This record gives sequence, structure tokens and C-alpha cells, in this order.
Amino acid sequence: MFKLFYKFFRKDRAFIKAITNVTNIAPDNVYLYTLALTHTSYVRQNTGGKQETNERLEFLGDSILGAVIAEFLFKKFPYKDEGFLTEIRSRIVNRESLNHIAVRIGLNALVKIDQNNYNARYKSINGNALEALVGAIYLDKGYKTTKKFILDKLIKPHFDLPTLVNTTSNFKSKLIEWAQGQNKNVRFEIVQQKQSGNVAEFTAEVLLDDKAIATGAGFSKKKAEQSASEKALAALKIN
Repeated sequence: MFKLFYKFFRKDRAFIKAITNVTNIAPDNVYLYTLALTHTSYVRQNTGGKQETNERLEFLGDSILGAVIAEFLFKKFPYKDEGFLTEIRSRIVNRESLNHIAVRIGLNALVKIDQNNYNARYKSINGNALEALVGAIYLDKGYKTTKKFILDKLIKPHFDLPTLVNTTSNFKSKLIEWAQGQNKNVRFEIVQQKQSGNVAEFTAEVLLDDKAIATGAGFSKKKAEQSASEKALAALKIN
């Protein structure tokens, strides 16, 4: 019995250390953080779906993350209109950005997933886990600590706001112009719509001669298409 207890104690202590290294926060309610990193596929594989997953925490974290960034941008750019603020926020919290940040901070190494059945459906797993982690921190430590984590650990180290603001957003027109010059057909499809309360997030796909080359997300169909176009231009190495 003692050996079994010690085994789990060591495992729990190692997890606490890992979470602390990633977040700079020592967790109180360890279960919340374990849950935040438990993907649906892992639960399906190991418990037959009879255990909680990180989806509810992801929903909560998505809302908290959006609120913190909205407040940050609102104060950072006091003379900019709602359209500008929405555009910059969408660039920060889109799936690509969140996945990138999750990997940069090492969160991907802690996510529990069914590795045997990992496929393209789970391409947003790390970004989703990051949102769930935000939800866990909020429930464990409160809004003030969560806000500090988001700003100091996720936003300020990984985004150059002046560059983000000054980067052209008319990627769709640029892509269409390039395709016309190459006698290629480019079209856009909305492939997913994610609803969170009254806010909808769309995922758009760019197809070049009927071949999918990039996807992007945004809080409107237009923004999603712009995001997808930006990634398509990068994939095609068009400056």
C-alpha cells in the first residue's frame, strides 16, 4: 500500500512541478489542471468515455482569454474603433496562434491524447488545451492571477503589437490577384462554425484549383477568410 501511495505521490509531484514550470503558478487544485490537459480521445481510449474531459474548461478559458485580451487592447488603443480592436484580438486568439503559443511554452508535452488515433481532427488540441488551462487557473486562483498569466506569459512575450497592427490585413485580395496571374482558380469555404454564447468563430478553408492549402479562423466569415489567405500566402511563399 505504501509503495502504491508513494508511486502516485511522485507522479503527482512531478505533474505539479511541470505545471509550475509552464505557468509560473503553483497549483492548489491539481485536479483542475489534470482535467485541463485531458483530451476527449484519451478519455475515450482509456475509460470508454466515462471520465470528464477538458471541453468545459476550454469553453470557460476561451471566454476569460477573450475578455482579458479585449480589456488589454481597449486600454492599449484608446482611440481605435471596435472593428480595429476585433481584428487585432482575432489575430491573437485564432487557433494557429494559440497552438503556436501552447507549443512555445511546452504545454503540448503535458496534454493527454490517444496517440494511436491522432489525426488531423485534433490539430487544434494544444490551443484548446491552452484555453482549458486558462479556465483551470481562473477556477483555482481567480481572475487577477489569470489575467497576469495571460498577459505576462502568453501575450507580451509572443506578440509584437506594432508589427501586428501594421501588417496588412488585405491578404485575400493579394491571394486572388496572385491566383489570377497564375491562371489558377482560388475559392473559399467556411468549414466550421464554433459558437460560444453569443459569439461565433468561423473556420475558412482556401482551395487552390480545388486543393485545400490552408485554413484560418476569425470572429466573422470575412476575418476567417483573411486569416486563411494569410496562411495560404505563407505556404505558397508569396511576400
